[in-house]
Amino acid sequence: MAALTHRQIEVFRALMLAGSATRAAELLYTSQPTVSRELARLEQTVGFALFERVHGRLRPTMAALTLYDDVRLAYVGLERVAATAARLREFRDGQLSVIALPAFTHAILPGACRRFHAAHAGVSVSVAAQESPVLEEWLTAQRYDVGLTEHDVAPAGTVLAPLLEVDEVCVLPDGHPLLAKAALDLDDLVAHPFVSLSLNDPYRILIDDAFAQLGAAPRSVIETPSAVSVCAFVRQGLGLAIVNPLTALDFAGRDLHIRPLTRSFPFRVSVIVPEHRPKNLLVDAFTAALHDEADAIRQRLAAYLG
Repeated sequence: MAALTHRQIEVFRALMLAGSATRAAELLYTSQPTVSRELARLEQTVGFALFERVHGRLRPTMAALTLYDDVRLAYVGLERVAATAARLREFRDGQLSVIALPAFTHAILPGACRRFHAAHAGVSVSVAAQESPVLEEWLTAQRYDVGLTEHDVAPAGTVLAPLLEVDEVCVLPDGHPLLAKAALDLDDLVAHPFVSLSLNDPYRILIDDAFAQLGAAPRSVIETPSAVSVCAFVRQGLGLAIVNPLTALDFAGRDLHIRPLTRSFPFRVSVIVPEHRPKNLLVDAFTAALHDEADAIRQRLAAYLG
């Protein structure tokens, strides 16, 4: 027996679905004579009739029904492959791994993930939190698809792009006397209890240096390693603090208030993508969501500070 061709199987399937050569031709974007000719060749190849002609329609024989079971299973497999390809093309499923400083898992990533999933609901995003310099080391090791850091220099083997730059702000509890002022000088803060970041935190170092230039030092009553915990202590009335505005906005209105400083302490967020990790097509879409969320944060901060 001569070998069956893919075209013959395709014509046979179309005939089984359509029930006539004319409609099968429409499904295949070809002519009715071409379909009839391919059917004749197929029946010659297999050595038996596949259809009976009844009142202008094709009625499949028992042999055709048996053969179609195998053809249908083969096409189910092909359709599954095509559907998977479509999901990948349209980003309807997949996985994305993100690593960020702990502060960003509270402040910018939730909003960015909401925006991302609005368009890519089937994608699974895994978020890991890690402090520097381990965060940068893991990105250099190509262990994640994308990372968020406060640094503005790319670690080895990565590409860095700025995402957001805003100034640090002062946070104060309900009823604090300095809430009467629209903006605060460092001199205003000296006489009040202060909640500080840990001694080795780079922003703590910048803030202490700025106070030292004034010949003063903040009255630190609490030291804690994260901006989230700083805001939690401030909210309890233990003092005021200087923190990044992302975390401050997250706490604002819950017994905590924000005031701008007359001195600028820039707070930067950068996106890092490993250079040598296989390219994840979802990275560009996720980065776009990060930029949209960064724009929204700028607008919220501007509206809050007036």
